[in-house]
Amino acid sequence: MKFIRSEVIGHGHYAPAKVLTNDDMAQMVETSDEWITTRTGIKARHVVEDEINSDLSLKAAQMALKTAQIGAEDLDVVILATVTPDYTTPATAIRIASQLGVKPGTPAFDMSAACSGFVYALAMADNMIRLGQAKTALVIGAETLSKITDWTDRNTCVLFGDGAGAVVLRAHEGNGNSQDVGILATKLFADGTHFDNLRTTGGVSATQNAGFVSMDGKEVFKFAVNSMPEAAEAAMQEAGITAQEVDWIIPHQANIRIIENVGKKLNISDEKVIVNIANYGNTSAATIPMALSERMSDGTIKKGDVVVLTAMGAGFTWGGAVIRL
Repeated sequence: MKFIRSEVIGHGHYAPAKVLTNDDMAQMVETSDEWITTRTGIKARHVVEDEINSDLSLKAAQMALKTAQIGAEDLDVVILATVTPDYTTPATAIRIASQLGVKPGTPAFDMSAACSGFVYALAMADNMIRLGQAKTALVIGAETLSKITDWTDRNTCVLFGDGAGAVVLRAHEGNGNSQDVGILATKLFADGTHFDNLRTTGGVSATQNAGFVSMDGKEVFKFAVNSMPEAAEAAMQEAGITAQEVDWIIPHQANIRIIENVGKKLNISDEKVIVNIANYGNTSAATIPMALSERMSDGTIKKGDVVVLTAMGAGFTWGGAVIRL
């Protein structure tokens, strides 16, 4: 009996041209390159000027379609993970689908799970493909966090950046075991009791404005260093994959100390942990697909490699995924 998997057949990434270095940040708030680097691992972040979320998403999506060697008319669903959509409604994914030239009538929607958003969206697309509701899916993670960053708050403004990443998934027949190509497992979690530890200060219904990111850094760090490796481990167990079989792990790029802790807790060597936080900062739902696409583009991550994804975000949400490329 054949088992339907979701194979990654295309990837793309994009970041705005404008870069704010740590030295630039030191001109805006009381901080320094050394302070930011030692505590976060961030050296620079990209921020939009005239672009909006759909602009970033479109560039990443176009690259993903190109590397997949398919056209937009081949897509059966478009899913965008974001907390910074163009407008409250309609979904930014609908706009992107139209700009790409997706067939009219093709479902497209946004998903909000903060920094875990891409893993959540990946799970949704994978489920649709497994159920036969779609054969080919475009999954995007994109953020313009600079729009909800308080640039006078030195505790948060140094952390965030803008960017987009995308993958194209296609139905692929497997045998239902850990040797299959494609998404082998996804595991999703949430706990709303941590709502106030990482959220925005505003929202459409609550305040009629977007607000700014508000964070209790200590609580977020404490939760992330445990939840991210636990989510990865849960996905690995479901996939039937051991740490020795993992070629790469891509943790959400929030803080270098969190990233390093994830690898250590999973007994995965530092050389297998993908890190690009220095160049982009925390781009929320975009961090994992951007890192994945970059490393696939430069040949670091190759066909056949087993890649583990794990993330934790506002609310709190967290999740893990295992993919054989």
